[in-house]
Amino acid sequence: MQNTRLMSSRLILAFALSFVVHGGLLAPTVLKRFPDSPPRPALRAELRLPPKPPLAMPDPADALLKNTLEAEKAEKIDERPPVRQVPAVAAKPVKRAAPQREVRAAQRKISEHLFYPPEAVARGLEGEVRLIVKLGADGAVEDVHVGASSGYPILDNAAIKAAYAMGRLTGATSRELILPVIFRLQ
Repeated sequence: MQNTRLMSSRLILAFALSFVVHGGLLAPTVLKRFPDSPPRPALRAELRLPPKPPLAMPDPADALLKNTLEAEKAEKIDERPPVRQVPAVAAKPVKRAAPQREVRAAQRKISEHLFYPPEAVARGLEGEVRLIVKLGADGAVEDVHVGASSGYPILDNAAIKAAYAMGRLTGATSRELILPVIFRLQ
């Protein structure tokens, strides 16, 4: 009887050890069949120009109000003696399209260096940062600071790092650019 108990306890111990050894060898192949989790889609950060504000239509309620200051100015202007016109000296025309073109070029270049911080993605943070970028005579980025914050320092710092990473803006004639950087989750 005692021999049987000793034999059964050894048999149970042998089965348990066999189970542990075989389970340890087979577990990795069984676990490989089950995927960990579905792959995450790649994150993209895009720069978008802010929407153009619609043309302001005069409010009909404002038409009922009378602007007395304009009437006083008109009366004072009439009292002044006429000003003699001096012929204008030919001046170089001012190019208005160059700054917009430079801003778009800077946005394209900063988009190559911009990344959406993983912590901001995890927290669902979005916003727009307006950077003031000071350029040297050769177009090199000399200084960058935040003109208008997104409200989240992590997004502001990511935009500043990307602006410094641009290095140089070739063909830039402006010495200072206001550069909007938009962070949107899709």
